[in-house]
Amino acid sequence: MSAQKQVRERKSFWTPLRVASTIMVLTLVALFGASSCNSNDEPATREPAPKANSAPVNPAAPAPAPATASAALPVTVRDAQLKAVNGKPIKLGDYSGKVLVVNLWATWCGPCRSEIPELVKLYREFRPQGLEIVGLSTENPEASAEGVRQFVSDYSMNYRVGWATADVALTLMNNRNAIPQSFVISRDGRVLTRFVGYNASETPLKLRKAVEEALNDKGKI
Repeated sequence: MSAQKQVRERKSFWTPLRVASTIMVLTLVALFGASSCNSNDEPATREPAPKANSAPVNPAAPAPAPATASAALPVTVRDAQLKAVNGKPIKLGDYSGKVLVVNLWATWCGPCRSEIPELVKLYREFRPQGLEIVGLSTENPEASAEGVRQFVSDYSMNYRVGWATADVALTLMNNRNAIPQSFVISRDGRVLTRFVGYNASETPLKLRKAVEEALNDKGKI
C-alpha cells in the first residue's frame, strides 16, 4: 500500500464525528475514574490502609449510588474506642439518640478532599436539628497524625475526626474497599444508607436527602 493511500485512509477514518466521540469517551472515563479511591492506593511511603479480603472495587463506577441497609451497627463497631485527633477517644455508641453520619476517608484521596467541604456545610446546617458527623481516616494513626491534624485545620473540619481501626474499617466497608464511604445511621443505631464514592453533582443532594429523612423519623429513639 502506498504512503499516500495510507494517509488518505487515516483521514477518512478520523472523521469529525469519530474525533468528537473519542474525546467524549475519554472525558467520561476521566470523570468516572475520579469518583472514588481504592483504599489500597495509598502512597507507599505511608502505612497501607486496611485491605478488604476481596477484589478491589472498580473505581470507574459512574455515579456512586446509595445502598439502603437498615441493619444495626455491629457491636464491634459501635463499642470500639477510636483514636481522635483532639480530645477523648471516639465511640460511635455515644451518639445514640442522634442521627449520625460516619465518613471513611484519607488525606491522599482526591474524591475525599472534594467531599469534605460538603460535609462541613451539612454539619453546620443540620447540627441544630440533631445531626452528628464523625470522620474516620483509614490511614495509620501514627504515621498520619501530623498530616491529618493539618488537614483538619486546612479544611476547617467542624465535626469530630479520628482514625478507624483496621477491624472497624473492614466491618463498615463490608468488602467494598473504595473510599470515601459515608453511612447515615439512625437514632437507634441502624445503618439506613451507605454511599460509596463521591460524585459532585449527585452525592451531596442524595446525602442531604438521606439526612433529612433520618432527622424527620421521630419514631425510634
